[in-house]
Amino acid sequence: MKTLFKQALVVLVLITLFNCDNDDGNAPNENVCNYQGLTAEINSTQTLIPESDLQTDYFPNNDGPGMPAVEVWSTASPGDTFIVTRAVTDGAVDANPEIRIGTVDYTGTVTCQRGNSAVGDEMRFDIVLSNGSEAELCVIIDTVTP
Repeated sequence: MKTLFKQALVVLVLITLFNCDNDDGNAPNENVCNYQGLTAEINSTQTLIPESDLQTDYFPNNDGPGMPAVEVWSTASPGDTFIVTRAVTDGAVDANPEIRIGTVDYTGTVTCQRGNSAVGDEMRFDIVLSNGSEAELCVIIDTVTP
């Protein structure tokens, strides 16, 4: 009985260690961006847009006083790829963002992993599309428009 208990305890500890939130490299509490820009895996097609090709605009009063939003768009092809979200604080979730990647509009959810509000600050977002695909966005705020 003691041996069985010890084995179960060891298995439980191992499962706990290997299910740590940082193990997959995509965890919300990871300290650094692995890729600065947009990374999207949609229908087995990977899209990478570097941060240098993205414009990030922060609007502190987008939907009225004190109701901020962020718009991130591709400078290489304006209108083809953009994300607009109201999830701008740590842990905030936007269930109705505007998402267009490569001229295709998607529905989904945006979760803010790191929120900021000043020019030069980093923002991070996890995007889960309704079709089950996932994207990550790690950008630097370029402009703040009151």
